[in-house]
Amino acid sequence: MVAIPDNLAEGYNRFRSKRYPAQSDLFATLAKGQSPETMVIGCSDSRVEPTVLFDSEPGDLFVVRNVANIVPKFSETDGLHGVEAALEFAVTALKVSQIIVIGHSACGGISACLSAANGKPVGQFISPWVAQLEEVRDQVLGSSPDNAHKALEQAGVVQSVLNLMDYPFVKDAVNGGHLTLLGAWFDLGSGTLFWYNSETNEFVTELNS
Repeated sequence: MVAIPDNLAEGYNRFRSKRYPAQSDLFATLAKGQSPETMVIGCSDSRVEPTVLFDSEPGDLFVVRNVANIVPKFSETDGLHGVEAALEFAVTALKVSQIIVIGHSACGGISACLSAANGKPVGQFISPWVAQLEEVRDQVLGSSPDNAHKALEQAGVVQSVLNLMDYPFVKDAVNGGHLTLLGAWFDLGSGTLFWYNSETNEFVTELNS
């Protein structure tokens, strides 16, 4: 017999007895396929849940999460490319109309990246992953050393959005007017989402402000 943790079993039972009956038609439709308009590339952090943040329903968001919400630079080298595979599927098959990269406050991946700058790498797999932000990190440390954590959280978002445009299929979709790229940063303490304004190079609460 499988020993299912009580909290998960109770949560599933609530889903089956309350949420599923109320949304059975939606799930029946989703069983035939998905057509989300938005892809979210977010952090694996348990405190930042995109579906909660946007109060969305199943099928609304195509979500990819990893440590520090990093979009790797485009590369055609051999290897396993999980983020890239999801990105390609979202853009070329699902044809999402927007991609949002969301960073957040108190990010552990950013802490690991900053620790590595002090000669204290964190983890066999974490260290090389967050090393993708080394160049941005060094720029931040040179310009905003007193507020490096928040500055790197936000600069990492900007770099990931820039990296997206290196993917030919993303660039084609953007240039064709079919895809919009957005960056955002979520402040856990205040529950406020800040959007990246590329014209002013600032994170603001409203893009049209």
